[in-house]
Amino acid sequence: MVAREETTDNALDPVGRPLPDFPVPSALSAHGPARVIAMCNQKGGVGKTTTTINLAAALAEYGRKVLIVDFDPQGAASVGLGINPHELDRTVYDLLVDRSVEVHELIRPTGQDSLTGSLDLLPANIDLSAAEVQLVNEVARESILSRALRPVMDEYDVILIDCQPSLGLLTVNALTAAHGVLIPLECEFFALRGVALLVETIDKVRDRLNPRLELDGILATMYDPRTLHAREVVARVHEAFGDNLLHTMIGRTVKFPDASVAAEPITTYAPTHPGAQAYRQLARELVARGDAA
Repeated sequence: MVAREETTDNALDPVGRPLPDFPVPSALSAHGPARVIAMCNQKGGVGKTTTTINLAAALAEYGRKVLIVDFDPQGAASVGLGINPHELDRTVYDLLVDRSVEVHELIRPTGQDSLTGSLDLLPANIDLSAAEVQLVNEVARESILSRALRPVMDEYDVILIDCQPSLGLLTVNALTAAHGVLIPLECEFFALRGVALLVETIDKVRDRLNPRLELDGILATMYDPRTLHAREVVARVHEAFGDNLLHTMIGRTVKFPDASVAAEPITTYAPTHPGAQAYRQLARELVARGDAA
């Protein structure tokens, strides 16, 4: 869902495309219904959780009500927002396996709120690793997350699902619940090899389970413009996927792990840092494309 965008004079993105001027999103007169975006890549360490947390925080700054669904048994998004997964009595796992559990009971505020926006979390921990085995014999097992999120769809503008690094049943649940998929892609060739398989999985889910599912974009992460390798990877992605490659690119910086240790988004940990500015630009780009509220 790509809208026409105004471009800035003489500004080019790293693959030589005119860089659009992504305006600050307009205030919303009301919240909801949510657009659900699955943050997905079967390769680990590509920036899924970093992107989930910081994109969500940037959207909240712009007045959006955002829910993060931590859908990784490692609970990295929960840790990154200051919640100790080992101290949780109930998590998204309980929501999947127990129909008597209601989603509102599990959602936690993060404190990362603006005057008009908010950021909440549906946490996870290692218990989630048992879900795939327990759900395998369930009726409509691919749609359990979609059903569980239905009661809060009208309360949020954006729901971001931080997927685990695999293409198993949990990831299929996320794709079945989602309207769009955002693929963070580390700027190195080994990361590039798996994208075609992921896009194939997205196509299968669209054909068989979720006809509304779209590819919202591929986000280049850990980009270092000083290296020929990174520039070549980005050029290859653009050659293969065209404008599905987003204009925004996330640079490599130690500030991201520093912010994770501090258990807060980079937008509050180092609000003027280029990394924070990049995630704000990503939020503006997705809103301008129509891929976020």
